[in-house]
Amino acid sequence: MDRHDKMGGIVEVREHEFDGIREFDNKLPNWWLWSFYGACIFAFFYWLYYHGFAFGDSSQRTFQVEWDAQQASAVETMFTDDELRGASKDASVVAAGKEVFTANCVACHAANGGGTIGGAPLPGPNLTDSAWIHGGAPMGIFSTIYKGVPEKGMVTWGPTLGKDRIRSVTAYVLTLRNSNVPGGKAPEGAVYDGQ
Repeated sequence: MDRHDKMGGIVEVREHEFDGIREFDNKLPNWWLWSFYGACIFAFFYWLYYHGFAFGDSSQRTFQVEWDAQQASAVETMFTDDELRGASKDASVVAAGKEVFTANCVACHAANGGGTIGGAPLPGPNLTDSAWIHGGAPMGIFSTIYKGVPEKGMVTWGPTLGKDRIRSVTAYVLTLRNSNVPGGKAPEGAVYDGQ
C-alpha cells in the first residue's frame, strides 16, 4: 500500500501492523551504508593484523609491556643498595626477615640457605656462597625476590609479601652471603665482589 508524503511523492508502507502502527519502507542513505561496509572491512583486516596473524601487538600486549616496564622501574627505586646493607646490620629487621624466610623460602633454599636437605638438591640455588644467578647486589636480590623467576619456578613475592617484608628477607639473605654452609649446592651464576 502506498501513501503520499507532504511533497506529493509516493512512500511505501510495509504490510505488517503493530497496535495500529505501520512502518514506512525507507531505504538507508548510501553514505550510511558505505560507512557501515567500510567499518566491516576495516574490522576484518584489523582482526587479521592484530589477532589472526598477530603481526602487530594487541592492545592487551601493549598494555602488559608498558605495565611491566613501569613495575620494573618502580621496584628499582623502592630502596637503595646502601639502605638494604644498613637493614642487614639491624638485628630486628634481620630477625623479621628470618621469620619470613622460614615461612616462605625454606622449601626451595633450605633452612640454612644452602639449597640442599640431607645432600639432596632443592630447586633454589645456594644463598650462602658468593655466586648469584640474578645479580648479587642488594637491590638485585630484592628485585629477584620481588619479581620472582617464574620460568624457574620462583614465585613473584611482591604482591604477596609487600616491599617491607621483602626488604627484611633481603636483609636476612645478605647475612647468609659468603657464610658457605657445609653441604650446600655448588655455586651457580656469577661471583659478586661487592658487600
